[in-house]
Amino acid sequence: MTAIENTALGRFEKEGRLLNAVLKGATTKPGRFGFRGDVALKFQAQVADEKRPPDYSIEQVLTIAQDGERTIPVLAGYLHSFAYLADVATVLDGALSPTGSYFMFCNNIDLLAKYRVKFGDINFHVLPCDESTVWKEMMDLVGLNKDDIKKLDPRGKLDYLLDAAKDLDLSYEEISYDDGLKRMEPVKNRNENRPV
Repeated sequence: MTAIENTALGRFEKEGRLLNAVLKGATTKPGRFGFRGDVALKFQAQVADEKRPPDYSIEQVLTIAQDGERTIPVLAGYLHSFAYLADVATVLDGALSPTGSYFMFCNNIDLLAKYRVKFGDINFHVLPCDESTVWKEMMDLVGLNKDDIKKLDPRGKLDYLLDAAKDLDLSYEEISYDDGLKRMEPVKNRNENRPV
């Protein structure tokens, strides 16, 4: 049984950043730990001992980490604003690898935009996401359909999808983070058009 402490996700577990987990445990591959949930980026100030939700997080995270390895090979998630990408790079600093595959779906970039943004030697693939889920977008991106993985359990599905994502060769336009900030659109209000 793979313990989260022995993987690159251990630090985030200790810092209390791994929230709303749909899956948090060993996957079907030996020595591999999987996580589906949110990774808190910025915490709210805590008053006394009350637990408050984070200001913002990487949501709908799909990731795996290998026992004994210091970096995360592949991670996908949703950011409500492209501006949070700098926090992703800071919070995950040291746990990402120049050879890793990292996908961030943003709510406030042009729906046709696909960028590559570098922080140091770490590359992020930045894609639009509107009214969809990271899971569905990643399935489309790697060219899988539900039938390909329907016989697998949730852990097996995560393995299958992220193994396919690791090998994606995407040559998106490379832009700087500052350029991305200039191009990003206003952040959409999540509660707009929702019935009360």
